Amino acid sequence: MTVFIDIGALEDIPRQGARVIRTAQGCVAVFRTMDDRVFALDDRCPHKGGPLSEGIVHGDRVTCPLHNWVFDMNSGTAQGADEGAVRTWPVRVEQGRILISAELVSRPRAA
Repeated sequence: MTVFIDIGALEDIPRQGARVIRTAQGCVAVFRTMDDRVFALDDRCPHKGGPLSEGIVHGDRVTCPLHNWVFDMNSGTAQGADEGAVRTWPVRVEQGRILISAELVSRPRAA
């Protein structure tokens, strides 16, 4: 069973925008779509390390700001580019609050 922790209000993220949270697993970009869906992805494009949180959100996709790789935020897979993917994290909204997997803050990185 996934345990979730509160990381803030949905209204803290503009529609079609993102915020970055720093976690035990590294930086994670939390995105809000125009229709208030929320996604959480590692904030580093596998191509050249671009910050996905600074990318363009369109529907359930985000485009990397460096080289235009497009990622499906549901799966983390790159679309129409070389092979690549980013990790996705369980996230949901309850009563206007964003909840994300507690695994992000409780499990240290492997050495």
